[in-house]
Amino acid sequence: MTVIDLSTRVPLRVPTATATFAIGIAGYLGVNLSPYMITAAQTGLGIDVLGASWLVTATLLLTAVTGLAIAPLCAGAHRRTVARAGLALGALGFATAALLPGAILPALLAGGIGAGGAVAASGAALAAFRNPDRVAGFNGLANRGVITVVLAVIPLMGLAPLDVFGALALFCVIGLAVTAWLPAAPVVDPHAGAAVAEAMPIEVPPTGTLKVSPARSRVVTIAGFGLLLVFALWAASEDSLWAMAGVMGAEQAGLSPEGLGIALSGATAGGLLGSLLLMAVGSRLGRAVPLVVLLLTGGALKIAEGFTTDATAFIIVFIAWNTIYAIAFMYFVATSAALDADGRWSGPLLAVYLVGSALTPVIGAALVGVLGFQGFAIALGIASFVLAVPTGAIALLSTRLERASITESPA
Repeated sequence: MTVIDLSTRVPLRVPTATATFAIGIAGYLGVNLSPYMITAAQTGLGIDVLGASWLVTATLLLTAVTGLAIAPLCAGAHRRTVARAGLALGALGFATAALLPGAILPALLAGGIGAGGAVAASGAALAAFRNPDRVAGFNGLANRGVITVVLAVIPLMGLAPLDVFGALALFCVIGLAVTAWLPAAPVVDPHAGAAVAEAMPIEVPPTGTLKVSPARSRVVTIAGFGLLLVFALWAASEDSLWAMAGVMGAEQAGLSPEGLGIALSGATAGGLLGSLLLMAVGSRLGRAVPLVVLLLTGGALKIAEGFTTDATAFIIVFIAWNTIYAIAFMYFVATSAALDADGRWSGPLLAVYLVGSALTPVIGAALVGVLGFQGFAIALGIASFVLAVPTGAIALLSTRLERASITESPA
């Protein structure tokens, strides 16, 4: 039998929230600053845009691969150690790239590896809190709010290596300073498959722990791996549209660069609104129905984007789609956190997303080249429709597990 402590999920408090969100922002900042990083790498190394793009892509892929490889450690007693080591390496790598332009190539790769540790540790820590839905909303709000400010401020300072890579190093240092507040892995057995078993005989011993059968643990393990696969495919389809939005809007709807700026800004604002909505709703609607509705709606909006020929309509549909995408993303995070209190699935989930983010410009361009804009949009929409089925099933399981833990946990 697997022994799981149900009393260790903690409420969201300022210190633990600050550490979890700050470390997550430090790990993810490179994804958001990738256009600026390309320009800074060009300036520092004197290379063309293709070479700089490949360097940044390699950096992000190293972040993803490192996060996936090291995530199991973050589900155990080494979470804070992983966070500290990753942030220290990230700070060193990005600071070196900022101060020694000639060393940008190895320095960025080292920084990318360090960021992977931060992504895995912060993702796993999200599972330590009660009410994963509301916590995911707070996390989304903090992330998008800070990123919005950073994206606006850095161009005002300049896009030299010192400005761009220096900002990455600074956020790593900030995350490093608050790692002591990062929630520790809460479960007794870091290899436990779930926070609680549902719809099965459960023995509640006097100590306040639950004994879960290996069969139920295997079910949750299968659901966890299924969630990672579904999320990876869904994220790739979503980010492909994001990557191709500028080209599609210009050629199909006559979207100007100013219009694209409005669309991207509006999309960020939509994400902030979605975070606020999820914070207010929490777990009252469950996860299965909202996720299925969001994926179906998002798929329809992606298809509509492929047939929109008016610039204003293109912007409106784009903002609506991205708002839906942001809310669905947070529900995915909440689902992974609810599956296992030790962060076994929420840790690698965020790293899985980075794989798609690094590759979607290439994937999107290839699909557009083969299918055209309308075929591209239809393919992405169908992907959302198909993925809604397994996503809903896994989300329903996570909701039942969490509710069972509340019901069965002794007072």
